[in-house]
Amino acid sequence: MTEMNTETGIETGAGAKAADTLSCAAIQMTSSADLRDNLKRAAGLVGEAAARGASLVVLPEMFAFIGERQRDQLGVREAAGGGPIRDFLSEQAARHGVWLVGGTLPVESPDRDRAWAVSPLMDASGAAVAAYRKIHLFDVDLPEHGQSYRESSTFKPGADAVVADTPFGRVGLSVCYDLRFPEMFRLLSDMGADIIAMPSAFTAATGAAHWEPLVRARAIENQACVIAANQTGRHANGKSTYGHSCIVDCWGVVRAGVSKGEGVAVAEVDLERQRQLRRSFPCLDHRVFSVGDAA
Repeated sequence: MTEMNTETGIETGAGAKAADTLSCAAIQMTSSADLRDNLKRAAGLVGEAAARGASLVVLPEMFAFIGERQRDQLGVREAAGGGPIRDFLSEQAARHGVWLVGGTLPVESPDRDRAWAVSPLMDASGAAVAAYRKIHLFDVDLPEHGQSYRESSTFKPGADAVVADTPFGRVGLSVCYDLRFPEMFRLLSDMGADIIAMPSAFTAATGAAHWEPLVRARAIENQACVIAANQTGRHANGKSTYGHSCIVDCWGVVRAGVSKGEGVAVAEVDLERQRQLRRSFPCLDHRVFSVGDAA
């Protein structure tokens, strides 16, 4: 029996025909404090991804704006109902007929001094069908690099994992620092995620050590495609991000990537092979412990 998701209008369930392949893209940017210029460059990169055949496109975290100070993000925060950045994402998705994960943008929260870091998912008509509020906030010190981060001073953490129905399968939404918390991805897996979108602004220091191993681990252990779109280069705040955006399949193979500089990684992922792997190598079914067992 086919079920209809009332929010997205997409058929799901036993009667729905699952896609056999997915052409997807991870966009890499060096975002600045110039909102208009960032949107212009993002538009060109989304257009390139679409021209290369991508149906699902992921932008990096903070794609629209990275200021000199973290709290500058509050200057471009938008109302929950939308604003210029959200309108841009809707227009780009509709123009190119792609599903678009809009990196992150700051959205008003009940806390006047903090915003939510929201990762929206737009369908191919430009409608917003899901939004994830970043849960894990980057509050760390890197003394050997002379760097300190306090993301929670600007952003309010979200509380809910989000998985959305698409024509390609169920897409789980995550952002950057979430990558270090495997229990969150187990939860996305329990919620039926086939594909995981991961907009990021992973630092150059931590990225060189951990970025690819962690992205590949999340793909392998959850037998899911991971689309990891990262920031790259030096930003207005004087800090550098790692780049190396990539698309990793369910076996942990990097199918496409961009090392440094702005660009687009595009890959075709074999979703039927992923389903076959889950049947023949059913480690997700062999789990003894579930998320929350240790509580």
